[in-house]
Amino acid sequence: MTGVVLVTGGSGYIAGFTIRQLIEQGWTVRATIRNLNREAEVRDWLKVDNDRLSFFAADLTSDAGWAEAMAGCSHVVHMASPVPMHAVKDENEVIVPARDGALRALRFARDAGVTRLVMTSSVAASFYGRAAGKEVFTEADWTDVAASGVSAYAKSKTIAERAARDWIAAEGGSLEFVTVNPGLVLGPLLGTDFSPSLEVVKRVLEGAYPALPDLGLNLVDVRDVADLHVRALSAPDISGERFMAVAPHGFLRLIEIAAILRERLPDHAGKVPTRRMPNWVMRIVALFDPAVRQLIGELGKVRHAEPTHAMDKLGWRPRPAADSVVDTAESLIAMGVSKV
Repeated sequence: MTGVVLVTGGSGYIAGFTIRQLIEQGWTVRATIRNLNREAEVRDWLKVDNDRLSFFAADLTSDAGWAEAMAGCSHVVHMASPVPMHAVKDENEVIVPARDGALRALRFARDAGVTRLVMTSSVAASFYGRAAGKEVFTEADWTDVAASGVSAYAKSKTIAERAARDWIAAEGGSLEFVTVNPGLVLGPLLGTDFSPSLEVVKRVLEGAYPALPDLGLNLVDVRDVADLHVRALSAPDISGERFMAVAPHGFLRLIEIAAILRERLPDHAGKVPTRRMPNWVMRIVALFDPAVRQLIGELGKVRHAEPTHAMDKLGWRPRPAADSVVDTAESLIAMGVSKV
């Protein structure tokens, strides 16, 4: 099945790989970006059939441009959402555009006669504010945004997804709605303007820390996340579904990521740390660094999610997390982003 699909946030990391796969499979793609001055740059690193790709200016916080972007589309992939690069003073800087942007995309999609909208959410909408000792999470779990210590980003993804689901139930009509909830997205770069999610591997590879804090992450490859979005666009009988996009057994601690880099890329791993940072050191650093302060509650935490539902329902087959770690590092080196 193919058609005309709008991808919002078209200059993003996941969006780039999704647009590539859509065009390879015969879709005609429209993409929104906030500023059309970036169109030539985005086309340059996408390297796709330009006759099948067009760009429209649209922003999460304004109605301008949305009707034009949606006109004639059969499907939508709504990926645009703010990702804070640092600790924000006011969490509404992240929450409001994420929620209002999702509702705006849904409203214009319904009014344009779109049949299905696939929204990019996050495992952050499931993992946080839960009872102590909970280590395994599924699509049935939701972050408690009222709990203490939940980050602005986790709140934004949870509130936006819940608001979208409530809107679909009340006003969506025949519009079908699906969410894809990725973990930390790794993989090769499309350009030197790379995703903040790749900083994890970059910093370990470059030895940015003398020792590694006791932190773990659920990883997934960008190519697999794109594939899952494409599958979710056309698979039958999945309206209302939610899919965890994580690698099988993809929860890795930073010290495990370091070990993978030393084993698989020994010629480039000279700066990779070998020691774990004591938690008390992190707590001292947190007194002076707001970004580190946000991580203190995650020290030693285990949060397992598995892609079982997406694999069973959609035939999705994500690659091992270790392969994505290595591909990320090799791409960072090849592109000259990491000099090791």
